[in-house]
Amino acid sequence: MKIAYLNLVHKNPRLLARAIKTLSEGEAAFFVHVDKKASFEGFADIAADHVFFSERRIPVYWSEFSNVEVLLQLIRQALSSPAGYDYIVFMQGADYPLRSGKYIREFLEQNRGREFLSMVKVPADGYPVSRINTLRFTSDKPIRQFVMRALAKFGLATRNYKKHLGSLEPYAGDACWALSKEACKYILQFTDENPGVASYFRYVFCPEESFFHTILGNSPFRNRAQRSLLYRYWPKASAHPEMLTGEHIAFFEGQQKIRVEDQFGAGEVLFARKFSDESLELVNRLDAMIVRKDQHELEAVP
Repeated sequence: MKIAYLNLVHKNPRLLARAIKTLSEGEAAFFVHVDKKASFEGFADIAADHVFFSERRIPVYWSEFSNVEVLLQLIRQALSSPAGYDYIVFMQGADYPLRSGKYIREFLEQNRGREFLSMVKVPADGYPVSRINTLRFTSDKPIRQFVMRALAKFGLATRNYKKHLGSLEPYAGDACWALSKEACKYILQFTDENPGVASYFRYVFCPEESFFHTILGNSPFRNRAQRSLLYRYWPKASAHPEMLTGEHIAFFEGQQKIRVEDQFGAGEVLFARKFSDESLELVNRLDAMIVRKDQHELEAVP
């Protein structure tokens, strides 16, 4: 079982270095894109034989298609490697593993053939149709972006996705995922053969939370999908997932296998969001927890 981790980052180089150290096991590799708007200083120190920085850096903007562009680029880079990775795992810059690289590799080996992608059919709680029907221009077109935002307030920037996506039913969910190489190859092939789909999603809100989901949700891989491996704390009153605290770490420490259940279903989680370079004391607790859990399982083997 070979794993390629995709990392989209713009800050927190120390957190990334710690995550890579925790996950570096076997033939794991890391494909890292550093936002072109961010300084590369700090990330350069992470260089290693199994760490591959993006072949092309582009400016990435929150909730815009640039996130999808980078992911497609990194997927192509990983799949073109002669290493032949079995799974590709997407992590954002504020994510950190909850188990060791060895445990995650063995977990994916035991679940080979499953796709870990949280998704629901749109509309759903937290994912209204307006997320994909409202026309939104990207930051490289600031005037059009401003005009469309103004029109959207009056409901005058609406499209009908059915006219553009045809028979495709829209799906959405968490951005992060762990997908088999077969699913990733399917995504690339579909994108290449259906450029109109990417063109449509270029102007929707948070396309990284619906583009991949819609492609796989309308494919044979839909029956292989289950909730993602990510834990995040996202109160309904908040516009974003919130930073994790000591209470969340205590929750992780209190169970050998961390399981959650939400609108995406039930399952074990192996990663958590959000941390930063300013919360490394929490990461220290996670690292100690990971060692304890691995040791506990080793001692339990007869």
